[in-house]
Amino acid sequence: MPDLDLFMNLAVALAIGLMVGIERGWKAREVEDHGRAAGLRTFGLSGLMGGVCGVLSGPLGAQIVSIGFLAFSAAFGAFAWLEAKAKRDLSATTLVAGMLTFLLGAMATVGDVTVAIAAAVSMTVLLALRTQLHSWLAAITWQEIRAGLILGVMSFLLLPLLPNRAIDPWGAVNLHEVWLLAIMMALISFTGYVAVRIFGDKVGIIITAAAGGLVSSTATTLTFARMARTQQGAVNLLVGGILISGAAMTLRVAAIASALNPDLLRPLAATLGSAAATLGALALFFVFGMTAPAAGRERPKLAISNPLEVGTAIKLSAYIVAVMLAAVLVQRFWGNTGLLAVAAVSGIADVDAITLSMARMQITAQLATQAILLAVAVNTVAKASMAAWLGGPAVGLRVGLASAIAIATAVGAYRWLA
Repeated sequence: MPDLDLFMNLAVALAIGLMVGIERGWKAREVEDHGRAAGLRTFGLSGLMGGVCGVLSGPLGAQIVSIGFLAFSAAFGAFAWLEAKAKRDLSATTLVAGMLTFLLGAMATVGDVTVAIAAAVSMTVLLALRTQLHSWLAAITWQEIRAGLILGVMSFLLLPLLPNRAIDPWGAVNLHEVWLLAIMMALISFTGYVAVRIFGDKVGIIITAAAGGLVSSTATTLTFARMARTQQGAVNLLVGGILISGAAMTLRVAAIASALNPDLLRPLAATLGSAAATLGALALFFVFGMTAPAAGRERPKLAISNPLEVGTAIKLSAYIVAVMLAAVLVQRFWGNTGLLAVAAVSGIADVDAITLSMARMQITAQLATQAILLAVAVNTVAKASMAAWLGGPAVGLRVGLASAIAIATAVGAYRWLA
């Protein structure tokens, strides 16, 4: 190994230790000297020690790293035990961080330097996010953890057993693909679900509405409209939230369909993107231009079920299968007009199943785009009607007018592309 490379790799090993030491030392900055087992200097030396052992493994053999690691772990562990005994602290984080720092220092000299640096950065980030990770963990319920574990088991154990071929005479339903699509939809929705659970009551209307739109824009619309009926002073604020959830829904549809069928990216990005931009702009106008949140005003709280529940995933899969079969059979017997009719009817309740079906069917990109856009338009009109019914004329007029402008914008964009 050239001398320059040797010095550079040892410098990386030292830098890894110093990076971890800065984080550990900052956390214990108020502790007096000699009152902690390891700080900035100790971690820096730990990384450098690992790097030196890695260099010595060339002339002395690979066992020098093992011997050095065992000796270091014993010494470091002894001092960590003394510190824990004095403070009555049972945390082993600093001990594990020290051991990993040594190993990454060795890896920087005899292994892949880039991987060693990436692993060190990841470790430091995990150490620095202790408070946030603990608060996130405290916000998760056992039911949510159990649902995620069960769904993971079903995915990794059941998915390989499902036939990766059509099981019906019309070639419409592939159980392997259906389950994959259901998992993908559940994970996307779970992002919004977690955001609502953690940030909904703290950050306010925008994050609550956007996250709710990722989970279910219909549920968000119903919740906000119901609140608007009893909180007349917050009508504009809640209308803005309804529009934000609709914008999130359109972007979600465009992203999922384009990921499954890249040919749909250009038409859907232009049409649904313009609709989302219109809804977003009008939402910001209602939220910031026509009202300001009053102190003490109740924040919207969304009662949304966990999308990673097994029952939810199974229901979504069954709905996808039903829409896929209906779409294929209707197109076979009634042509494209019948297919668009199925898209319109399914859009009343949900847009995800028809989006998945159209993106996977062997039809032209133009027909798939028309079906998806029709489903989104019908769903938008249906939600505006729900908002008027639950929220009253004031909410219905605002949401209906904004929805009509967004639909007109999308139609204009589609015709411009044509």
